[in-house]
Amino acid sequence: MRYTMVCFMILTWALSMMAQDTTAVAAAATPDTWTLQDCINWAKQQSITVQRNKVGVRTSRLTLEDARNNRLPVVSFSSNQQLGYRPFQQTHSSVLGSEVISTSNKTSYSGSYGVNASMSIYDGGQIKNNIRLAELNTQIAELNVLASELSIEEQITQLYVQILYNQEAVSRDDELIALGQAQLDRARALKKAGLLNKADVSQLESQLAQDKYQKVSDETTLEGYRLQLKQLMELDGDEDLTIADPQLETDVLAELPSKQDVYSHALESRPELKVQQLAMDRTYIDEQLAQASGKPSVTASAGINTSNTTGNGNMFTQLKNQWNNGIGVTLSIPIWDHGKTKNAVARARLERETAYLDMVDTQKNLWKTIENYWLQARNNQQRYIAAKENMDYCRESYDLTSEQFRLGMKNIVELTQDKTNLSSATQQMLQAKYMALLNIAMLRYYNGESITL
Repeated sequence: MRYTMVCFMILTWALSMMAQDTTAVAAAATPDTWTLQDCINWAKQQSITVQRNKVGVRTSRLTLEDARNNRLPVVSFSSNQQLGYRPFQQTHSSVLGSEVISTSNKTSYSGSYGVNASMSIYDGGQIKNNIRLAELNTQIAELNVLASELSIEEQITQLYVQILYNQEAVSRDDELIALGQAQLDRARALKKAGLLNKADVSQLESQLAQDKYQKVSDETTLEGYRLQLKQLMELDGDEDLTIADPQLETDVLAELPSKQDVYSHALESRPELKVQQLAMDRTYIDEQLAQASGKPSVTASAGINTSNTTGNGNMFTQLKNQWNNGIGVTLSIPIWDHGKTKNAVARARLERETAYLDMVDTQKNLWKTIENYWLQARNNQQRYIAAKENMDYCRESYDLTSEQFRLGMKNIVELTQDKTNLSSATQQMLQAKYMALLNIAMLRYYNGESITL
């Protein structure tokens, strides 16, 4: 009993340590701060869509293996064992091969054994085309995995940039709140000295409250984007997602690649376009398979069979005497199938037209996507130049007005107006900056480069 208790305690301790180790490994696998590449790598591993497509690849490979195995013979063994009992029959006759066996035994037993094989010699090319079709489907399944990973990279990047933008917006909100608090403190001191009235102080208090409200709004938007990113990465709801401080490598005003160059590269490299091309190729195979169903087929067969029954001597002697080898060839020629072959061929050709239209549509959508990224990148670069210049002017104007307000040369209305202008200019500059970075990164991505910011 003591030995059992000791073993149980050791086992419990071991399981507890294993659980702790597993938890530690899982925790270590999650970084404290997430870079863009960390988010992309994690999402690729955890995405249900990617995992489902990978399962589809394994399924397609099994289908391909089945198609290739159809070139091999089919071999089967069969056996039939039968026990009979005739309580009211005086004699019993059974046929064994070419002999008729009579016995008075009320109980009889018989058995048969056979090994049979068959193999297609000619089937109009069905096996060959089914193998080609399975190979194409496997390639399409593999490309679907790549396409889903690229789609996740694009979505992750868009959300990541939105988070960076809102994080900096919140930081700028803190700066404006600090400025507003300093002004309010100064105004309250001036009010005590009798240099400002209560209405002016209340106006600054209202402005500070608006700045705090704007920060809360920006923080709410930031958390919303974080939640979307966590969901896309399949992170648990209580998992922290702290974005690493951005080390932006991309120049906001970097030269843009040519739209046509990006499009030409994307036509050759994007997996969704390769899928469309393979879908076109698949329709040709479907047509050949449809035509094959109307062609003759030749099948070879061979078999070894024997049997035995009671009342006819030794079992092994019977098996030897009844041994039968056979070989044959079956020819099947379709004559009339109610037009099914003709309609199947016509259907395959219609599917080819549909596949072609799908490919053209995908190419047009690709061009629209690239053109939109290019236009957005160029427009946001121009907006960034103007917005940054405006922000610098607004900052200079606000600093000057703030000093003049301290000296009593400017009133509250002018001060709050300049602060509102600075806040708006800062917001416009940040939006233009990060949208330009995002669109430049997407253009380079479609041009075959890794995603960087």
